[in-house]
Amino acid sequence: MPVSDRTYHPETRLVQEGTLRSQYGETSESLFLTQGFVYDSAEECEERFASSTPGFLYSRFSNPTVAMFERRMAEFEGAEAARATATGMAAVTAALVGPVRAGDHVVAAKALFGGCRWVVEDFLPRFGVESTLVNGLDLDAWQNAVRPNTKVLFLESPTNPTLEVIDIAAVAKIAHAAGAKLVVDNVFATPLWQSPLALGADCVVYSATKHIDGQGRCMGGIILASEQFIQENIHMLLRQTGPSMSPFNAWVLLKGLETLHLRVRRQSETAAAVAAALAGHPKLARLVYPGRPDHPQAAIVARQMRGGSTLVALDVAGGKRSAFRFLNALKLVRITNNLGDAKSLVTHPATTTHQRLTPEQRAELGIGDGLVRFSAGLEHPDDVVGDIVEALESV
Repeated sequence: MPVSDRTYHPETRLVQEGTLRSQYGETSESLFLTQGFVYDSAEECEERFASSTPGFLYSRFSNPTVAMFERRMAEFEGAEAARATATGMAAVTAALVGPVRAGDHVVAAKALFGGCRWVVEDFLPRFGVESTLVNGLDLDAWQNAVRPNTKVLFLESPTNPTLEVIDIAAVAKIAHAAGAKLVVDNVFATPLWQSPLALGADCVVYSATKHIDGQGRCMGGIILASEQFIQENIHMLLRQTGPSMSPFNAWVLLKGLETLHLRVRRQSETAAAVAAALAGHPKLARLVYPGRPDHPQAAIVARQMRGGSTLVALDVAGGKRSAFRFLNALKLVRITNNLGDAKSLVTHPATTTHQRLTPEQRAELGIGDGLVRFSAGLEHPDDVVGDIVEALESV
């Protein structure tokens, strides 16, 4: 981006920030589809590997296209540094594994994506890292779970799939008072509507597969934090273990960032329209949308989010049988386990994203057999609302 005394708006930064142009002066970001790089001399190669001169080394951990994606995301998020990964789960895993050692302790909210909960509950303990799960809405539970050996607190907000909103600033204070770091999965809010670092979080992770790509094309993840956090906990872990983002995926995601603000705003408007149309519907036992005043944590939403969400939680009365009848009656909205796409999508969490949990664990989290997660796309809102209402009426 050209040097200027002006502070550019987020939409401008999503289009312009971090671009590296070759000697040809191309308009669009270049795709450096290469494994490695050559050097003019053995001395130059030695200096590059010793980090005494700038440049790229090997695309497992150093590539111009990936670097552009990292720089643009860091600028937009307000982070000092970023590291891209092959998937969102690679980003979550690295952000949790990097800061801990055997004998350490992690506290996490119970309401997590199934894969994230597996990392906390099953994976970390294999290497001598203890974990405790708490009700993320209960600040006393966070405080009481902290131990002298606690190194990381982890949460997602809004949560998947019930869209609870956790007080990030309050949990950050608890973490820092204990000398621990707070890691936040911000994928449901997107960087457009919520800025965890500004609220006190130490690290933010995204599945770039979702809204950042936004068109169902490729996978990716990213970790954003201070330069110190990245260098001490993330950089060498990713460099040596290799969960790297491909240059092609980075290029696709760069193109996705250019329209992120347009898509998320439109998707949030559609999600709000769906929530408004279905509020109080007799076929629904519950409806949750962070943009509505009847959201259980509406005060926290107003304080820490700039917008609602692209998602709506619909609890269909009658359990699994009714939920499946509703899903099967949809004609425009498609059944899948993904979200944040240009196409409107629905998911039945109890049999997909959270199926590994026991019925008792799902019930504790509010994930009943009738719960459906709706992800708004870019279709005309009236068409989406009409399809959902018609399908619900058939239940």
